[in-house]
Amino acid sequence: MAGSKEEFMVYNSMSRQKEIFKPKVPGKVGMYVCGVTAYALSHLGHARAAVNFDVLYRYLQHLGYEVTYVRNFTDVDDKIINRANEVGEDPLSLSNRFCQEYLKDMGDLQCLIPTHQPRVSDHMEHIKDLITQIINKDYAYAVDGDVFFAVEKFPNYGQLSGQRLEHNRAGERVAVDSRKRNPADFALWKSAKPGEPSWDSPWGPGRPGWHIECSAMSAHYLTFNFDIHGGGIDLIFPHHENEIAQSCAACQESSVSYWMHNGHVTNNNEKMSKSLGNFFTISEITERYHPLALRHFLISAHYRSPLNYTVSQLEGSSDAVYYIYQTLQDSEDALSPFQEGSLKEGTEKNDRTVKITPAAQECISKLHNEFETKMCDDLNTAHILTGAFQDALKLINSSLNLLKKKQQRQQQLLMIQSLVEIKKEVKELLNILGLLSSDTYSEVLQQFKVKALKRAGLVEDDVLDQIKERTLARKNKDFAKSDQIRAYLTTKGIALMDLGKETIWRPCVPAGEQPSLPNEQ
Repeated sequence: MAGSKEEFMVYNSMSRQKEIFKPKVPGKVGMYVCGVTAYALSHLGHARAAVNFDVLYRYLQHLGYEVTYVRNFTDVDDKIINRANEVGEDPLSLSNRFCQEYLKDMGDLQCLIPTHQPRVSDHMEHIKDLITQIINKDYAYAVDGDVFFAVEKFPNYGQLSGQRLEHNRAGERVAVDSRKRNPADFALWKSAKPGEPSWDSPWGPGRPGWHIECSAMSAHYLTFNFDIHGGGIDLIFPHHENEIAQSCAACQESSVSYWMHNGHVTNNNEKMSKSLGNFFTISEITERYHPLALRHFLISAHYRSPLNYTVSQLEGSSDAVYYIYQTLQDSEDALSPFQEGSLKEGTEKNDRTVKITPAAQECISKLHNEFETKMCDDLNTAHILTGAFQDALKLINSSLNLLKKKQQRQQQLLMIQSLVEIKKEVKELLNILGLLSSDTYSEVLQQFKVKALKRAGLVEDDVLDQIKERTLARKNKDFAKSDQIRAYLTTKGIALMDLGKETIWRPCVPAGEQPSLPNEQ
């Protein structure tokens, strides 16, 4: 799949409209995404941001760009200090532990490793230098070891969020600091408090405010001028608004071309949050569902739209990914008996296009065009694995059935080559979306089955025993009992499939109310 011929459009939160993507340096993209504050296990909201921007990272690479992707860790923060005090652990040790947990979660979700993953604690000198520049340009002032940004000095404050300065008053969540010249002024540096980690500075020992870290680290890795700054929609104000003020104060030419923000994850249409206690950690979900199912769910809505978490949607994603991998496995099994030399991908050295059926050509063309059209439209991944993609899977399966029938050698080779090309296109699309595992298809399918058994509260021997019971019931023409066993397992998310004289099982979406087994009545 070559890069798109269409113009890539992205929604810019600054202009509040879609714009044609044009990097500052042709062929290269600088992208900074705000990462997590590492004081607890990451939840589905964090997973959504990471997966959405991973899809952007992958698609930019697919388009041929050389991407420098920076995603930070906040490892110095009030929340970290408070949690460390609660559990009696060193704050940096605690944050490091949760940074590692986050990286494991990202690996499970198949998020590519960013080019740089800086931590606040490793960039104190850059942060202090930036604060000094802002003070020297009269945009900040020091009071009793604290340093505050003077928002009234920056006339464009509010340009991203639309918040007016008179509406941005402290005191709603924290008491107003009387030392501030304006209640809306925010901290660049906080003086040290007993029992807290601190670093020496020109203003006395202390630590950075939250917002300054991203201005400093983005400038260090990408300069003050780069292409994309991303994060969750909740970061628009005050975090990203304050970043703009800081960066422009330090460097008048500071400029981010595109501000991109992903929507919330909701639980029964209510925003997931720790304060409401209605959130799920990534590891809680992946304990019961395959990470590929979770990733599929997270890209099932447009990245800017709210994404409502329900078990039924996650079950649907699990079933959809299982079907994809079963199709890939079936095609691999069918093609493996044929010699490698007879299977060619793409074009030959003399540029003669490999011959495939007209149906396969049309399928590949539709799949490619539909995918690129949706992705170029502000990464519209909603329903991207329906339509032409499902048609491609259906064509693979119908071709596999035809391949089993006796036919002329030339027709057989044409069918084989068509399957190879369709499968290649499907795999490339999955790879761009981050849904192509490095494990074999059979390994992935087995992993899905293990998760399904866990959700059902069963082990495989339980299912095999039920299959034996059902086989015996069918032999005795006790079809009521046979149907009851099948129905019972279906409610557990286990589907039975009769293939000739053999019965196999696969995961499915649990259906209906759970009936009792015959021996439980």
